[in-house]
Amino acid sequence: MTQKPPPPSLDLPAPAKLNLCLHITGRRPDGYHTLQTAFQLLDYGDWLRFTPRPDRQISLSPALPGFPPEDNLILRAARRLQSVVRQLNPSVALTGVDIELDKRLPLGGGLGGGSSNAATTLLALNELWQLNLPVAQLQAIGLELGADVPVFVAGHSAWAEGVGEQLTPLTLPSRWYLVLTPRCEVSTARIFCHKDLTRDTAPITVAAFHEQGGKNDCQPLVRKLHPEVDNALIWLENFSSTAQMSGTGASVFAAFDSEAEANGILSRAPSELPGFVARGVNRSPVYQALTDRTKD
Repeated sequence: MTQKPPPPSLDLPAPAKLNLCLHITGRRPDGYHTLQTAFQLLDYGDWLRFTPRPDRQISLSPALPGFPPEDNLILRAARRLQSVVRQLNPSVALTGVDIELDKRLPLGGGLGGGSSNAATTLLALNELWQLNLPVAQLQAIGLELGADVPVFVAGHSAWAEGVGEQLTPLTLPSRWYLVLTPRCEVSTARIFCHKDLTRDTAPITVAAFHEQGGKNDCQPLVRKLHPEVDNALIWLENFSSTAQMSGTGASVFAAFDSEAEANGILSRAPSELPGFVARGVNRSPVYQALTDRTKD
């Protein structure tokens, strides 16, 4: 008897994002903050490999230190999608999947690594399991996992409002970004709960952002609480007037016109500021990878 070949694996990127601005415009009665932010996707990030397995088990390797399996967004995304599909159509014969993570982004750096991993997992399993769920439905599942997941599912740099789920695609100029991550951990929950966080920034329009940019309302507080972030920004400000923090940090970044210029600054960064250079993209590389797969 001829043995069937093993099912093919699917390798997909999970790109990073930068918050080109982050305005906290208010706080809802349920405790969530309303905001405005510009998400810039990058052509750099983690990679995931998805290999189908005949049973319904879902595994992830390697384990991330300090992250129990029940808290890992990759596993939560896969299991939530599995649950939703069973509810929609109990007769669907779903397989399981082995997931391998090549972690390149720093943990807790404000670059959206966990949210991007979750989004790539939803897109990958929608493909592997031949579910044909629309992007809007995958975004809704992603929002259950975290406010930043929908923008990665949509796969386009975007202007976001609400708690981050109301997305308007943005076409941003092509720039090269130097991203540095100080060796400290910034708690997003602590920043958003802090009494000194600015929560009353007046909303602006997308046109106003294009004309004059924006600010990061979390940055002054994080600089005060974490000297490592403050020192990183002071160093980067020597080379660029665009230096700022992404999200709640700890990563900081600056924009440059060329890859060579950004790499030149990176080569001069002190050892306590590891980093990378990446190109800003309007369309997520995960969609290009999925398109290339269908052509093969």
